[in-house]
Amino acid sequence: MIKGEYLPTIEKVITQLMINQYAEASGDFNPIHVDEQYARKSRFGSTIAHGMMIAASISELMTMTFKQDWLNRGRLKIRFRAPVFPGDTVTTVGQVRNINLLNNKKIINCSIEVRRQTNEVAISGEATVTLNEKEK
Repeated sequence: MIKGEYLPTIEKVITQLMINQYAEASGDFNPIHVDEQYARKSRFGSTIAHGMMIAASISELMTMTFKQDWLNRGRLKIRFRAPVFPGDTVTTVGQVRNINLLNNKKIINCSIEVRRQTNEVAISGEATVTLNEKEK
């Protein structure tokens, strides 16, 4: 990894079925996610995906890039900026912003975004992973 390097990109089409399955797995059955009739009357006009369901693509990206190091020594700080709707295509991207050495360990800081097909940012933030310099 070098400063400025882009991480791999993940792209997914979000469906109502995926949202319903996430509701089952998480136990979050807020009607804004699963009740189309209720959601039509909301300010969104439609159901929306769970924020954490969409944020999971960031962890997927970081795991794909940094493997076990992300799982063992990764940190994520994000902000939810816009809803994601069924039918949206979301793209998760990241870029290495800084690489620092501290106590013989490499600390890699990445900017992270999840964007809708409209280019609207749904989630932004930063991910930091610590690598043991001996291992890398």
